Order: sequence, then C-alpha cells, then structure tokens
Amino acid sequence: MVKTKTKIFTSEDIDRIESEYRLLRDNLYRCDKAGEKELIDKAFRFANEAHRDMYRNSGEPYIIHPINVARIANQEIGLGARSVSAALLHDVVEDTGIPLEEIAKQFGPKIASLIDGLTKISGTYNKETNSLQAENFRKMLMTLSDDIRVILIKIADRLHNMRTLDSMPEHKRMKVAGETIYLYAPLAHRLGLFAIKTELEDLSFKFRHPRIYEEIARKVKMDEKKNLALINRFSLPIIEELNENNIIFDISGRFKSIYSIWKKMQSKNIPFEEVYDLLAVRIVFEPGPDMSERAQCWQIYSLITDIYTPKPDRLRDWVSRPKSNGYEALHLTVMGPEGRWVEVQIRSQRMDDIAERGFAAHWKYKGDMSQTESELDKWLKHIREMLANPMSDPLTFLDEFKMSLFSSEIMVFTPKGLLVNLPKGASAIDFAYEIHTDIGNKAIGAKVNYKLSPLSVTLQSGDQVEIITSNIARPEKDWLQYAHTAKAKNAIKDALRDESTDRIQKGRDLLEKKLTELGIVPNSDIIKKLLDNYELLNKDELYSHIGLGLINLDELRKVLKRAPEGSLRKYWQLAVGGAGRKSPEEKENSPAPGTIDKSHPYLLRENVANTGNSYVIADCCKPIPGDEVMGYLDHSNSIIVHKPKCPVAIKLMSSEGNRIIPVRWTIHKLASFLARISIDGIDRIGLINEVTNIISTELNVNIRNMNVSVYDGIFEGTIDLYVHHTRDLNNLILQMSNVKGIASVKRIEEFIE
Repeated sequence: MVKTKTKIFTSEDIDRIESEYRLLRDNLYRCDKAGEKELIDKAFRFANEAHRDMYRNSGEPYIIHPINVARIANQEIGLGARSVSAALLHDVVEDTGIPLEEIAKQFGPKIASLIDGLTKISGTYNKETNSLQAENFRKMLMTLSDDIRVILIKIADRLHNMRTLDSMPEHKRMKVAGETIYLYAPLAHRLGLFAIKTELEDLSFKFRHPRIYEEIARKVKMDEKKNLALINRFSLPIIEELNENNIIFDISGRFKSIYSIWKKMQSKNIPFEEVYDLLAVRIVFEPGPDMSERAQCWQIYSLITDIYTPKPDRLRDWVSRPKSNGYEALHLTVMGPEGRWVEVQIRSQRMDDIAERGFAAHWKYKGDMSQTESELDKWLKHIREMLANPMSDPLTFLDEFKMSLFSSEIMVFTPKGLLVNLPKGASAIDFAYEIHTDIGNKAIGAKVNYKLSPLSVTLQSGDQVEIITSNIARPEKDWLQYAHTAKAKNAIKDALRDESTDRIQKGRDLLEKKLTELGIVPNSDIIKKLLDNYELLNKDELYSHIGLGLINLDELRKVLKRAPEGSLRKYWQLAVGGAGRKSPEEKENSPAPGTIDKSHPYLLRENVANTGNSYVIADCCKPIPGDEVMGYLDHSNSIIVHKPKCPVAIKLMSSEGNRIIPVRWTIHKLASFLARISIDGIDRIGLINEVTNIISTELNVNIRNMNVSVYDGIFEGTIDLYVHHTRDLNNLILQMSNVKGIASVKRIEEFIE
C-alpha cells in the first residue's frame, strides 16, 4: 500500500493507534513466557515512531497496517512473540530508511532475518527477466527455506492488504488480486491455512470480477434465511444422536464460498441455481478417553449415516491418510431435507486447530507431527533445490514454485516399485522427466500397468509406469501441451531451444529466397501480414514455423494478396486507463508510443498508424465486446486484451503486474467476433431449421460452423457464429431457449478454432 507523509497525526489518529494496539495486546495467543509481551511492546514503540505521520491511501495512519498484520499472524495463524514483533516491524526497513543492522542491534539476528525476508528488493534487478515481482518473491523464499515464519507473516500481510484493497487504483487492484489468486491463495492452501485461503480467493475474485461477485453474493444472501432453516432442521437429529452417545462436540453450519460457487458454475457450465452442494455442516469433537480420534470419526460417521443416506462417491477419508499439507478430516455428503445434498465434515479439536492454523498449530501437538513434518521437509527440500539452481530465472522459478504447491497429490511407481510423487493431472512425460532428464528427452512411449500407452496419458495414483526410450528420439513441441510439471516443461523448452537458432535461420533464408523469386522486397508490412495470417506472435516464431515446414511457402503469393481477416475490427475501440475519448488536442499530447499514461485516458485503434500502439484479442480466452477485459502491454508495446479470469491473464497479473492496464469497450459498429454456443435437447423434425432461422433471419447473425449429433432421440451440438456484442449473444441464447425441444443453450467461453 502506498504511504504518504503530508500531515501530522491528529489526536484522533493517536487514539485510534492506541486502540488498535490494545486490541492486539489484550488478545495475544501463545505469548505468555517471560519477556514476550515486553518484546512486542518494544517492537510496537519502535515501529510507531518509525512510521510517525505516515498515512495509507485509505487515509488511516500507516502503523494500523503492521498492527493488523501482527494480529492476523498471531490470532488467525497462531505465530508467537518473535513473529508478532517481526510483523510490527516488517515495513520499517523498506519504508523509513532505518537499516537492517539497527533492527538486528535492537531486536536480535533472528527477527532481523525475518524482516530481511519480508523486505522487497529495491534499486536494480535483472531487467532481462522484466519481473521485479518474481525477483521479490524469490528473495522472500530464500528465507522461507530456513524459516517458514517468513511466508506465514507474508500471507498475513497479503490478507490485510486484500481486506483494504478498495483504496487502491484499478490497475493496482488487478495486479495485487491476480498475484493473490495465482500464488498466495495456493500457498495458504499448501500450508494448511484453509480459512485464510478461502478469504484470499473470495477477495481476489471480488476485485477481478466485481459484477459477477456481487451477483452471486446477492443470490447467496437471498437464500440465507432459507438455508439456515434447512441447516437447523438437518442438524437437530444429529445433535440428539451425538448427545445420546455422550460425545462432546460443537456443530456449525456454513455456506460454500462465493469463489468456489463460481468455480463450480464454470467447471460444470451450470447456473447458480443448479449448484446443489452449497451447504455444509462441521462437527468438531473432543476425543473420549476410550477411543482413538480415527475410531471416533468413524463412529460419528456411522451415527450420521443411520439418519441420512450417504452419497457413496463423495466420501473423503483424510483421517486414515492426511493430505500432504497436514489436513485431517472425514468428509461425507448425505441427502438432507427437501432433497438437498449436504456435506458433513467430521474433525477432532486437534484436527480443527490444524485445519484453521495450518503448520503453526502443530507446535501445540508435537507428538502428532511426524508425518506432517516429513511432508513439509520434503517440500522445503524441493524449494531449496529450486533456489540453488543458478540457471533458473525468476519467471521460470515462479512457474516451478507454483507447481510445487500442488505436489504429492498422486503416487506413481517405477517398474522396480520405487515411489514417485507427482501433481494431480501429471502425464507419462512428467514421470519420465521426474526420473531423469535424459530419459525424458529420449522417451517414445510408456507402459502404464503393463499396457502400452502414449506419453500424453494422464496418470492415476497407484499406477506403475515404465518409460520406453530410443537413442534417436528427441523432444517435440507437442509435449508442452500435456507436460504438467515445471521440471518437464523447462527440460523440453531447453531441448527445443538448442535447435531453435538453426531452425530460425533456415526459415529466414527460405522466406527471403521465396520472396526474391516472387520479386517482393522483404519489409515490416510483409512480415506483419504473415504474422496476422498465421496467427503468430513474432518474427522468430514465423521463421521457426517455416524452418519446421509447418508453413507452405508455395501459397505465399495467395496469402499476401488476401485482405486482412481482421479488417472489420478497425471500427471498434477500447478505452485504455479511463472512460472517455480524447479530443484532437488531447491526442496531440498523448504519451509516446510504448508508454501508458494511466492518469490520462486515450483510445487505441486497430489502425496502428493513428496512435502508435496496436492491440490484439488474446486467442486463449477470445473476449468479445461486453465481456470484462483487462490489458497487458507486451514487450513489443502491443496491448493484448484478455478476460480477467483467463489463466494466462492471472499469471501475467502475478508476474508482470506493472504491465497490466485497465481497458474497456467503448465503440463497436461493424466488427464481428467469433463465439461458440452449445445446445442440447430432444430431437424433432424441423428443429435445426427453426434454430438456423432464428440465428440468421430474425437476429441477422452469421453462422460459421454447426456440429450436431443425435442419439436415441437426444441431440447435442455446438454452433460457431459471429456476433457484435455479448448483448447479441445473450439475446440469441434467450430466444433459442424458447424453442420447443431445446433443454439448454450455453456460451462456451474457451474453445480452440
């Protein structure tokens, strides 16, 4: 958060600071040893003096932020006195000019080390990577590998920043929110901080998709009373049964988080009204003296299933085998009142502490830590190996670290029975590279459970895998489509990069030779036309495709004569950095090409000659007018327009947030954009004819492609069509939904042409 020093603290400010600190001081958790509260008092006084007369963008005294970070670190994560002191001091070195040596002198080397890990890099950095964000994250993790408290305090810092993000400008909000969903929420999940992970996801979603967030929140609020009544009716028989069996417990109801509701809507392609597992009940019990925790979990399970019918495929046993992040619980889903599915979570008090506070809670249960410590040690060892790799640039490291957050999800065996941990969704090629880079580079196939399989096959936990190799084999670009781990992807890219220089030169020579034969002089316009036609990003990619034989140069004359496919797009516009259009005088004073002045909005046009900037619609998410959009200024000063929810956009927000710019649709007259809808229903004579008439005749929309299949009287299919705006698409979906026989019509937002 930005700090300012424009005025002196008022008496109200001083009273607010004292009040906030008392709230922390009077509710300290695990800080009862001699001298611990005195250490925290000393840290507060030091930080308060250092941040004197500093304010946040929100207008509150800046010291309020470190106090709140300390409170989250202590009361929500469970960290002790040194961590609370470090949280109070975490911005002193970065923002006030006080050297780290002074912190070490006043508070000792351990607290100084924590603060060093939390302090951002300033000054110069490796500009080739062009990602100060990634450099800062790697610096923080350098300390993480020795002291996990660094990342726990950083998560507390990020959570408070997200809670107060409203005061930041839009482009800053998008950067922080994207970084949060890409890194910090998965990191909180990996460390077992489930309550914090859920809040980070919801807050990130709120700022990345405010309209969708508000709509889902409104619907959840509308159903709140009804759902509470349903949970009470559901819980009463369970409460009676548990009391009869003399079990000491606490039972509470909860609703699915807004972000998880949206994810379910996206993954299942269903509306809010069809998300049926919105409700959950949590039972936290105190173990009895005559029964183990595990046995008591199953006892409660049995009592519940005597009352309600369970859904067999929704049993999750993390009691017998805890998750790699230490989470233990028994989850079941049962049919409740009114035909509603309700999830029930069964935990002991110890399991609940660990679920809420993650690894920090294990300090209370040292006798139960062996398995979790082993998993944590493995993960930290992997992080140390990544940090020790001098060839790994920050962006590559960021990818690999992100993947490590989901490690140990499946277990796969070698032919000799050795166990290999891989992330869920890993393929045989990931397994090959996990064994050894040379095996991956020479792989041609695999045997999975003794059955011959392609390298793209997705592995399941418990599979036994043997990689088949050949000395003449070499990595292929297609492998990147099904390689899942950063280790495999980086090895494949390294191998392909070794060949790329010769291939690029070969492609350049072939193109120049062909152009000479046609009597055409190579220039930037020729190259741009070819890039647009083949949908490539840069010259090297074009030359590489030619060198590989993927582009047929015999068609070159025909391609160069063809009218640009996107010529109609010159009639729609995007506003960048604000809402309005510029006057001629404002255009004259616009920033130079390649710069974005976020305080002075101006329009970008497809016609590069008008403004000096160009923009393109991202192929990965294909936004159309009416969709929420964001802009990314790439390294060639073109603006790539993405949907904020696009995975590529989220990664860019996280790693290159300084290049994210706000954009929005302003004018669209003649442009057409490709969209895809799916339809299904009951077949009847004349149905397809009626559908096509609605599309082409009544709504004047052009169909590019239609695929429909019918089986046993049920039809399903997809239609690709050109529309001007999401309003057109929504109107089309509404009218088609009224056609007799059609059960559902939905937009498919991500597709490959």
